[in-house]
Amino acid sequence: MERWVLLSLSLLAYLYLEAQAQDQRGLAGQGNGRRRGPGSAEHNQPQGVGLGRGKRRKAGGRARGNKDNQRSKHPLDLTRLGSLPANAGGDGGSRLGSLPPNAGGDGGSRLGSLPPNAGGDGGSLFIESYKSVDERPSNYNVIPGKRGQCVFQGITMFEKAVWSPKQCVTCLCSGGEVVCDEIVCPHLRCHYPYTPTEECCPVCMDTVPNDPSDHVNPDLDPAVPRSQAEIELLLKREEEEHREEEARLLKKDAEKKRRKKQKKEEAERQRSLQEERSLQEERRLQDERRLQDERRLQEERSLQEEERRREEERLQMEKEEAEKRQEAEVAMKEQEKKLEEERRRHEEDLKEKLRELEEEEEEREQEEEEEEREQEEEDVEWLLRGDVFQVFPEEPTEGEEWGVVVRRPGNTLPIGCDISDVIVTCENAQLTNFPPLNIPELKSLSLEGNAITTIPVGAFNGIPNLEWINLSKNKLVTSGIAPRAFKGLKFLSRLFLDNNLLETVPTDLPSTLQELKVNENHLKGIKENSFQGLSSLLILELEGNVLNEGNVDHQAFSPLSQLSYLRLGRNHFRTIPQGLPPSLLEVYLENNLIEEISDCVFNQTTNLNVVSLRHNRLEESRIASLAWINHMNLESIDLSYNRLYLVPSYLPRALVHLVLVGNQIERIPGFVFAHMVPGIEYLYLSHNKLDGEGVEPESFFGTHNSMTELCLDHNQLITVPCGINQMSSLHFLHLNNNKIRYWRRTLRPKWHPIPYIVHYFRPEPYSLYSALL
Repeated sequence: MERWVLLSLSLLAYLYLEAQAQDQRGLAGQGNGRRRGPGSAEHNQPQGVGLGRGKRRKAGGRARGNKDNQRSKHPLDLTRLGSLPANAGGDGGSRLGSLPPNAGGDGGSRLGSLPPNAGGDGGSLFIESYKSVDERPSNYNVIPGKRGQCVFQGITMFEKAVWSPKQCVTCLCSGGEVVCDEIVCPHLRCHYPYTPTEECCPVCMDTVPNDPSDHVNPDLDPAVPRSQAEIELLLKREEEEHREEEARLLKKDAEKKRRKKQKKEEAERQRSLQEERSLQEERRLQDERRLQDERRLQEERSLQEEERRREEERLQMEKEEAEKRQEAEVAMKEQEKKLEEERRRHEEDLKEKLRELEEEEEEREQEEEEEEREQEEEDVEWLLRGDVFQVFPEEPTEGEEWGVVVRRPGNTLPIGCDISDVIVTCENAQLTNFPPLNIPELKSLSLEGNAITTIPVGAFNGIPNLEWINLSKNKLVTSGIAPRAFKGLKFLSRLFLDNNLLETVPTDLPSTLQELKVNENHLKGIKENSFQGLSSLLILELEGNVLNEGNVDHQAFSPLSQLSYLRLGRNHFRTIPQGLPPSLLEVYLENNLIEEISDCVFNQTTNLNVVSLRHNRLEESRIASLAWINHMNLESIDLSYNRLYLVPSYLPRALVHLVLVGNQIERIPGFVFAHMVPGIEYLYLSHNKLDGEGVEPESFFGTHNSMTELCLDHNQLITVPCGINQMSSLHFLHLNNNKIRYWRRTLRPKWHPIPYIVHYFRPEPYSLYSALL
């Protein structure tokens, strides 16, 4: 309701202004249509306050005024109108005349008296002076609307309506458009400025004395009457200033646009350059990466090609070696076949001779004499040969000597088992479990060739006095042998576990054990405590497993203080295992991958007498000079079927037997046997590549008084080597399967006491048929 009252009062005020403006139309017409709109800066200023040029804005926008301006509390509060001078209309009709003192209105607005015809046309206020006066184009902010009325913030305003949407801003509805003007307050020179309530600009509470700025400029004082010429001059001045300001602003805007355009062009150019540099850098990096990739691929291809070439060479060498080995094996097999055929022919000849002797009635006596004579010759031959590698047949057991199987009444045995006195034999009886036996006096038990997988606890409770157990060729596994299964056997001395599936050596074996065989199993390692407590063990065989220097602990053999015989053949050793016991006399390491013998490997085994290293990968350069030269008890060494090209130097001083069969030896260096005392007696160099230039005059120096048997068969000799005629103790000389075309009878010295030097030129290398010189 309050808004409508204010609107009505404003309409009444404009009706009064219309009546006052009737008298001043002539003066307003002489202004050549140049006047300001009702939204000028002086329109709503209080009396006595100078007004500057207004800053235009669109209605509803944010007002820009002095920092002390206040926002109006109501969007349609009317500005208070004071008394204005009579000639205020000269400024475009924006100044209103003085109002009578009885003017009043709601909200404190001061209004002059209104003519009686106010409020016509539906409450709209029409001011004729605004319609008749020619106006120049307004610089106010214009809000579009309908012709004859205006819409502001959802409220319809009629033509010529004036209102103040907020503090210090005045708006007018003119020609269907809303024009607004913002008041700019002057700068005050006082100590205590004060802004009255509902006023736009501050006022001074006190006055600064003698301040020249307090002088009022008549040109700016609206209360001073002005002539028409002054008004026109002011208007022209204002117009020129306005044009200059507009030109300056346009120039400034143009300069700003130009700078902005330059900056944009420069930024675009920099961006283009940056993009071009980035593209160039990216292309360069791509080229570098491509070149690096190409170089890397080329290097990889080169490495792969080199690796392939090396692999091909290695395969070719292995293939050649395999072919040579196969050829050698084929040749040996053919030779063995020939020997076998010759032996059969010889046997047939003997049989024929025997039949002839039977026909000549010299049966029994001649046969006995012949057998005695042949036995004596064989004994003499074995005595002369002294072959330490000859394996003698085992002595027959007590049951075999008797040849009788005795079944003891009252003892039930499984099917396929036999008992003879204190021996039970269940070989190949198809047993799957350990048989329950209760024979306390039993000494030997053989369960070879069955399918036994487990040995339960208490399996030997009924046979506690066993001395020999044979469990070979079964299916025993490590987990199938109960802990301490053998511990109760206080007299056990021999235990055979060959050809089973064991992965570790059984533990808790009795301390009385003297012989242990675990050949042809799956042993994957020997721990430090595997032989704990076996201080009486003399013979240990671990052949045919997967042992190597990495899975055999160097302290594994330490508890074996009396071990004298050790077999580790057919494993995967590349070096001789460390920690061999000092008591060891014989060690056999055939068919491994041993490539070298270091200085310290035999340091502790000073009692060593026999070393067998057949079928390995030894070369003479990989045998250390101090490996065994000072071992005074080492008499026999077997290095057959290795990769030797020369007879190794630095052999033991006490060496008696040296076997070098099946190598690639081409030369016997001079004085290689000179340091031996008393000297080597048996030297086997069969199946090598010795020729006439490979044997020097000094090659056999040091063997002239000790050599008993010398095998040089299956080589490439074309003459009998020098120095052999000086061997005074030589009994057997093998020279068959060479390229010798003649030999001299002066080979044996005349002073030789016994004519036992034998030359073998027949194809069989170990035939007993020879020609005595």
